[in-house]
Amino acid sequence: MEEHQTRTIDTLLDHYSASHRHHTNEIIHWVCVPAIVFSFLGLLWTAHPLAALAAVLLSLIYYAYLSPPFMLGMLLMTAAMLGLLYLLPGAAVLPLSVAVFVLAWIGQFIGHKIEGKKPSFFEDVRYLLIGPLFVLGFFYRRFGIKY
Repeated sequence: MEEHQTRTIDTLLDHYSASHRHHTNEIIHWVCVPAIVFSFLGLLWTAHPLAALAAVLLSLIYYAYLSPPFMLGMLLMTAAMLGLLYLLPGAAVLPLSVAVFVLAWIGQFIGHKIEGKKPSFFEDVRYLLIGPLFVLGFFYRRFGIKY
């Protein structure tokens, strides 16, 4: 009899989704998680564009380990974000990134207050990288993309 092993990505997403079941919290996450990724990349971009690129590349290595289809989705998403940062006037990147970062985190904590559960990354910092996959997973399921 063949033994079934749960993939790491499935375990991480199952655990993450346990504290993201309230519909309002999910909607908040759909908006705020990509906003946090964008603003974080923007903060790194202001230090040096290569810092943002390095963060993307390191995260893509982790995503490739977890799920090549998720890695591809994150590659497309982060490439679009880096492209937008490139197109923004240099002086606008820092204030925009700080404002979006603060507002998006406030949104996240409001969502978790509504949910009644603490954010997953309080338990394990890896969940900071799983949040974007949680959001991307909604789109993958909607369009029948296997991850």
